[in-house]
Amino acid sequence: MKLFIDTANVEHIREINDWGVLSGVTTNPTLASKENRNYRDCVREIAEIVDGPISAEAISCDWHEMVAESKEIAAIADNINVKIPMSTEGLKAIKALSAEGIKTNCTLVFSTNQAMLAAAAGAAYLSPFLGRLDDIGNDGLAILEEIVEVFDLHGIETEVISASLRHPQHVIGSALAGAHISTIPYNVFQQMVNHPLTTIGIEKFLCDFEKIKDL
Repeated sequence: MKLFIDTANVEHIREINDWGVLSGVTTNPTLASKENRNYRDCVREIAEIVDGPISAEAISCDWHEMVAESKEIAAIADNINVKIPMSTEGLKAIKALSAEGIKTNCTLVFSTNQAMLAAAAGAAYLSPFLGRLDDIGNDGLAILEEIVEVFDLHGIETEVISASLRHPQHVIGSALAGAHISTIPYNVFQQMVNHPLTTIGIEKFLCDFEKIKDL
């Protein structure tokens, strides 16, 4: 399973990219607004840092406008694909963009039915939102697992991006469910790397080395 970061904070992207574990980025205008950044300038800077796929969102509602906006976003860099929301207008846009060779990531997916529609329309990626499903009392991981099972059964090539992850267990569950990609917030990356026993072990090694370094 590939690991993406879900953010518009370029310093966080640089840091995780320097770890050598990052395969791509997902971002959107809401994340850019938290950084007080011009959205397209932010996407352009991200593309200068990360070589892998970058999902950047289109915000238009009419499918004709989605297509026009998506072409502008995709033109920023060769590794950018466009996030299109799951809707009838979104499906039309995905179909049109796919026909022109522009990769899309169907976002705001909350059911297996929606996932099948997105794949049939030609989405290169689709993003089930686990945390938001959990928030309303559904089992996000169970729905993710069902989507992956259906795709495997029918040889569907659309890559499944596990999104809206709230904690490291979501990442583990996504890997066990067979997600192709997990897009992970910065704080969850930090939680994944840290473990109290690792911290204690490093401290003990350093302490023991101080005892013998002058022998």
